[in-house]
Amino acid sequence: MPQERVAVYVDGFNLFYGMRSKGWRRYYWLDLQKLAENLLRSHQRLETIRYFTASLFHDSDDAGKATRQATYLEALQTLSCLSIHHGYFQPQEIKCRKCGNVWRTYEEKMTDVNISVTLLNDAQDDLFDTAMIISADSDLVGPVEAVLQRYPEKRVIAAFPPDRKSKHLRQVANASFTIGRNKLRDSQLPDEVTRADGFVLRRPASWT
Repeated sequence: MPQERVAVYVDGFNLFYGMRSKGWRRYYWLDLQKLAENLLRSHQRLETIRYFTASLFHDSDDAGKATRQATYLEALQTLSCLSIHHGYFQPQEIKCRKCGNVWRTYEEKMTDVNISVTLLNDAQDDLFDTAMIISADSDLVGPVEAVLQRYPEKRVIAAFPPDRKSKHLRQVANASFTIGRNKLRDSQLPDEVTRADGFVLRRPASWT
């Protein structure tokens, strides 16, 4: 009996903020290939991982965030079956109505759109039997419904990040569960990751 092909779609910031809200900084250095494999069942085979994110600006309140993110993205690029899909941050100015102070903030754009388009394209190209979406973003309900209606032989699983849930996504998916602490703990990258050119990437000190 052939194994069930699984493609994994990771909403990077949804996963990150879920871990952050639980105070699980030590798990940020996450090996997504190990995590995906740890979430699969014995009859399933990992085909691909698609990671969706947006690069942070270095002029944020904590410039180190951008450096840590860049290091992590480079580490992810060493994983054999993972591809990174970039959205972007759009700067916005917010003005306080009471005091008149103005400050800059950033809004993430395109992640849900990129996931939706990629999921539908992969279904059309028959790249998976089951899609596992690591996100609790209800904006993904539409594309999940579209995949299941157009390709009824396929399945979609919602894997909710820690401290994140979506009632609507749970209702439309074939199954759903929440990623637990043990799965994250057992899916960490080595403290040092070597790129193809020999450069060594190290887990950020604040992520230990």
